[in-house]
Amino acid sequence: MRELLVITGASTGIGFATAKLFHARGARVVNISRNRCELEGAVNLTADMTVPGFERNVETALLEAVAGCDRVALVHNSSTMEKDTADAGSLDVLRRALDVGVVGATALNRILIPKMPKGSSVVYVGSTLSEKAVPGQYSYVVVKHAMVGMMRATCQDLLGRGVHTVLVCPGVTDTELLRKRVEGNPETLEVLRSITGEGRLILPDEIAQVIVFSADHPVLNGTVVHANLGQKER
Repeated sequence: MRELLVITGASTGIGFATAKLFHARGARVVNISRNRCELEGAVNLTADMTVPGFERNVETALLEAVAGCDRVALVHNSSTMEKDTADAGSLDVLRRALDVGVVGATALNRILIPKMPKGSSVVYVGSTLSEKAVPGQYSYVVVKHAMVGMMRATCQDLLGRGVHTVLVCPGVTDTELLRKRVEGNPETLEVLRSITGEGRLILPDEIAQVIVFSADHPVLNGTVVHANLGQKER
């Protein structure tokens, strides 16, 4: 079977772990991001999803990659995380977050979904904050909530076409992005560990396994899947 993974943001973290799993089972991997995925054999399409019209620069390559495939997994993994609040902060922060998580994902859907054979999937990578909120992460929370609606709307629009969709919501995962956010604040990192049911950070490989499972199982169509070790509510 000729399988293709098209994934955004596979240079590090959950995206890279997901690319590795698909690659290990023989899938061709196409990464769309500003930075390279250093996985042997991966095709890197350099793109900044905050730039209007970025999709025109990758469309031809994507259509060539999907041609002749038996199954395609499209994984919307890229996101931005900057501090802002409902009443303060630059509107550019919100624009960037929406461009990557909502507008950019939709642009890629419109290129790829019409060409995806039956048995394919669209997996959105959300967050625990897709269904709750914390202070100081206004734009991030807004976009992750929007992804719930995107996934459910995608499900309804594609019913009967043999392409299913799932939203995977990771809990506190040990990624480069998280480490950068808490750099110099070991107390914050310890608090994040303490809110999971096992008192540890989730590994990117654990989330990648959930993403692959979601792509493989159409019975999950329209489902929000939380992968957070049983997060403690506060």
